[in-house]
Amino acid sequence: MRSADDWLSLLQGVPDPEIPVLNIVEMGIVRSVTCSHESVQVDITPTYMGCPAMDAIAYDIRTQLTPLASLEGRGLTVELVYAPAWTTDWLSDGAKAKLEAYGIAPPGKTTDKRALSGEAPSVRCPKCKSGKTELVSLFGSTACKAHYRCNDCSEPFDHFKCI
Repeated sequence: MRSADDWLSLLQGVPDPEIPVLNIVEMGIVRSVTCSHESVQVDITPTYMGCPAMDAIAYDIRTQLTPLASLEGRGLTVELVYAPAWTTDWLSDGAKAKLEAYGIAPPGKTTDKRALSGEAPSVRCPKCKSGKTELVSLFGSTACKAHYRCNDCSEPFDHFKCI
């Protein structure tokens, strides 16, 4: 029978549906995996309250793990866990590097409180690495991203908001 760590490794094959360069484990969406002889439970946390991708993520988890759980005579449950809330601080440096290589400016640390005073954070362009960028819109391709433009290379890009 597979252990919780084995199931967690299998979940690394489930990409984030909105950012397919990262898997749901790297994103910090998978909170925990617990096993008993009868069942496997995967707890997941949305990256953003009301994230529309959570149903797709739960479906992808079930699609990936249900056949294997059935072979072991186990049931599979996927539970949404809301507390503590997900934070971009859970993204590893490796995950942030993958975001940047994919063309999305990674988040900084949540200790950056400039947004509270209406000041846009300083964001480096993921394409040319320039720091001369400007906020175009607080919302980018998804609610968890803001839309920026680079003043040096003129390219638009998303910035994963610091949450």
